Amino acid sequence: MLDLSTPAVMGILNITPDSFYEGSRFRPNSDEIVQIAGQMLADGATMLDVGGYSTRPGAAEISLSEECDRALPVIEALVGHFPAAVISIDTFRSEVAREAVYAGATLINDVSGGNLDEKMFEAVAELGVPYVLMHMRGTPQTMAAENHYKNLVQDILQELAQKLAKLRFLGVADVIVDPGFGFAKNVSQNFELLNNLQYFQELNALLLVGVSRKSMIWRSLGVTPAEALNGTTVLNTFALQKGANILRVHDVKEAREAVQLWQLTTQRE
Repeated sequence: MLDLSTPAVMGILNITPDSFYEGSRFRPNSDEIVQIAGQMLADGATMLDVGGYSTRPGAAEISLSEECDRALPVIEALVGHFPAAVISIDTFRSEVAREAVYAGATLINDVSGGNLDEKMFEAVAELGVPYVLMHMRGTPQTMAAENHYKNLVQDILQELAQKLAKLRFLGVADVIVDPGFGFAKNVSQNFELLNNLQYFQELNALLLVGVSRKSMIWRSLGVTPAEALNGTTVLNTFALQKGANILRVHDVKEAREAVQLWQLTTQRE
């Protein structure tokens, strides 16, 4: 694993035409992607997260081959241009994860936490790469109706702990936990989850937080995703205070600055 004693920033590269934030949509096989990735790395990104399947609420389903056609050439291009960069594949399909790792990806980011592909955990164990275990219920098409919990934080912790145990039994040593903001959680649940983020340290795993430009911000402020950068920075800073190790963002420079300033507040004389 990388040294994450200092919080890291993961830059988002959506190779999709329908991601919720228009500014993060890129065409496959475009030189623009390499340029954007290079800027993200220059701005302080430690990881680049490539996704070919939009997981916004109600997103259209695409075939496995189409997802591969979108993501794999981009991963190969990024590995060729930036061999020292950590490239993540954002997918819930084990076949796509395998092909992405063969293409040069070194991290698997699974929004379904293994729910949508029973072969994912075994694939991660065989591939021997770090894995982002995110909490979600249902599918991108149905998750909005799957947000009923007896106790939000306890239920999510329990579900993640059960999966962590299975992954560790299979020999997966490097697991990063993502509480899954916006995935089977409504706006108020997202804020409750963020306010109780410190409890996820009980899982003894690194913690990734992805709130960048999400509806919990722009709906609460009465703005659009395009206008949600300031709100994103505020919540990223709060997440750092609560123990986040990785911030997954559309805007790397601002997130890196939030990390730098937060670090200054934690220094002791």
